[in-house]
Amino acid sequence: MVGGLLVAVLLLLAVESAAQDFQVTFTADQTTPNRTKITGTVVNTGRIDVLDVHVTAEALDAGGKVVGRGIAFVSPNIPQGASAPFEALIPVGTAAKFRVRVTNYRQGLGAQAP
Repeated sequence: MVGGLLVAVLLLLAVESAAQDFQVTFTADQTTPNRTKITGTVVNTGRIDVLDVHVTAEALDAGGKVVGRGIAFVSPNIPQGASAPFEALIPVGTAAKFRVRVTNYRQGLGAQAP
């Protein structure tokens, strides 16, 4: 039983140490009165390929409260060091600011050596 617990702890540590890093850049186009188009790029800065990448784009009011949200599929595969473009629509015409982050992905195969 102790051996199984040790294996579970080691697997958990391996998953935590494999946490993925991303760099997201974007621009917001608020030219229509009832929606905003977010266009950007996700760069996989991690040491492993990622699969089925999605981003969540959020419109925020002046107090930082989310007033609109859009989820977009980015790419089925972003190799380590590569990038992929995305476009997300938010059903809000005006906002004080925006934020975009990777909210879903799976780890793929790739070199893990430094």
